[in-house]
Amino acid sequence: MSAPVFLAAAGTLGHEPGQAYRLEGAEARHAGVVQRRRVGDLVDVVDGAGVRLRCAITHVEPGVLDLEVRARLVEPEPAVRVLLAQALAKGDRDERAIEAATEVGVDGVIPWQAQRSIVVWRGDRAARSRAKWIATVRAATKQSRRARLPEVAEAVTTTGLAERVAATVDAAGAALVLHEEAVEPLSAVGLPTSGDVLLVVGPEGGIDDVELADLVRAGARPVRLGPHVLRTSTAGPVAAALVCERLGRWATPGRSDVSAR
Repeated sequence: MSAPVFLAAAGTLGHEPGQAYRLEGAEARHAGVVQRRRVGDLVDVVDGAGVRLRCAITHVEPGVLDLEVRARLVEPEPAVRVLLAQALAKGDRDERAIEAATEVGVDGVIPWQAQRSIVVWRGDRAARSRAKWIATVRAATKQSRRARLPEVAEAVTTTGLAERVAATVDAAGAALVLHEEAVEPLSAVGLPTSGDVLLVVGPEGGIDDVELADLVRAGARPVRLGPHVLRTSTAGPVAAALVCERLGRWATPGRSDVSAR
């Protein structure tokens, strides 16, 4: 079984094999109290920016985990980032989408206030809802044993999303809108060798025709996944899985700056 992952702040994992590392706070409390980790157990500590310490527990107390570093690995940033613009959806379907997409391997998620989104983020609710998305992505990162924590962007309207699409395309990336009436299959679309692949998923009622036209004018390409119409909670993770596989992201990841004892 793979070692559980705990998150530390970016830039704090400069430790080398044989050195001691102390994990404190909520992550240590979760390890010692909730998961009941014991001396000798193996755990990974990651910083969300690609650094991973493989460690053994040497001491446990509430809120404190003392570790011996066994290896330090740096997982390189991918040449092509995969981003998911997920329309806000009712019944936590948007959260289920970003949770699964994080486990699949997306590098960032963008909350999209689409025209047909029933859920609306405004005022204090916007801050609370984004914080919930951040917590969901964080938990999914740990669940999937990732060393890189996907970014949760600020929510955008269709105007903001179109600007993001244009910037992505201008930077030699690709913006792909999942749409049931599209002719071109996602599996046949050429993918860039650098930059971003931005996947756009609409809400339960689908993407409004005017919105689709705005995104296409900005440089997006409508694509279809296959013969079936998927829920908004499913489409993004499935598309991300297909793209990550085509990019070679599901092969054994490369490692650099590796030291082991």
